[in-house]
Amino acid sequence: MNQSNWMPGNVPYGADQTIYLIIDRLAGRDVEIECADIEAIIADLMSGLVGDPRRVVAFNTLEHWSEDISRQIASEIQSRCDIAGEPVPEHVRDFVEDHIAPSAKTDHERLACSHSF
Repeated sequence: MNQSNWMPGNVPYGADQTIYLIIDRLAGRDVEIECADIEAIIADLMSGLVGDPRRVVAFNTLEHWSEDISRQIASEIQSRCDIAGEPVPEHVRDFVEDHIAPSAKTDHERLACSHSF
């Protein structure tokens, strides 16, 4: 599982629940941290429990789907920091920038190009 684009193809059947998995790259290896809800994921990321988060993936065992929700989690962390008037903590800054900055950069570049003469 050393590939950064890893995404499981199948989710096992079971009770109707959604499980959230943080993929953390610590010391050159992937580490998975499983949580039962989004609040636990955000708390773990904000507290620094996760050393080098790369992605957050949601799995639903009854509906049999998986989805990369890294962008939504990064946006929520950014929003909470903005509301609190505090910067994004250093230990999750790369994660947040990696997942929300590309669209902001694209919008900025598009605006800059539209005003070029």
